[in-house]
Amino acid sequence: MDWVTRAGPIRVNTSITTKGTMPDVNTPSPAPKKKAGSGWINLFVDYGPLIVFFVVYWLYAPANKEDGIGVIFAVIRGTGAFIVAALIALALSKWLTGKISRMLALSTALIVGFGGLTVLLRDPFYVQIKPTALYLFFGIMLLGGWLRGKALLQWLLEAAFEGLNDRGWLKLSRNWGLFFLFLAALNETLRLSLSFGDWLAAKVWVFIPLSFLFTFTQLPMLMRHGLSLEGAEEEAASPPPAD
Repeated sequence: MDWVTRAGPIRVNTSITTKGTMPDVNTPSPAPKKKAGSGWINLFVDYGPLIVFFVVYWLYAPANKEDGIGVIFAVIRGTGAFIVAALIALALSKWLTGKISRMLALSTALIVGFGGLTVLLRDPFYVQIKPTALYLFFGIMLLGGWLRGKALLQWLLEAAFEGLNDRGWLKLSRNWGLFFLFLAALNETLRLSLSFGDWLAAKVWVFIPLSFLFTFTQLPMLMRHGLSLEGAEEEAASPPPAD
């Protein structure tokens, strides 16, 4: 008699353990979940240091605006706090969102550079000219990319507003480039015509509201180019820095 017949039917263990098995290459991996509230974290990171600068300056600002030495002392204190707050914001961005956008890194580098010159040379000129340099740099960069058909704003922000197509990104880059040039001209106008304290107040009460207003004016155009409601919320809470 054949030995297979004597041994009886062969029993196959159909239970399969998952340990050590190869993943199914045809099954797509789930998309990484975006951290909740990341837009508001970006908002805090972008504008928090400017608020710190404003508060510290006004705590040390002399009552007499003609007191040049007192003004310079307050500027130096405020600038030092500005630099520290910007570096803390950079670390918080990395810790809370897991990344540091190129735009934030470049903005922080300019804050440290021009702020350092202000502290070392005891001259408010450098901290006032820093926004002009920042706006011109980003404005020229974005418009140059737009002329070459490249949406560099997406590269700078390292953002992916849900649903927004390439044409929408290109228009947004162009519009922000023009707006940055407008902010550069506005900063120079206010710097040359206002005292330091009034200029600093304008940074908080004029530039920040203008940036938010401009951001919201872009939403109808972006939604025509596929931006979803979730993406619109992210875009509204993540305007480029205006400090």
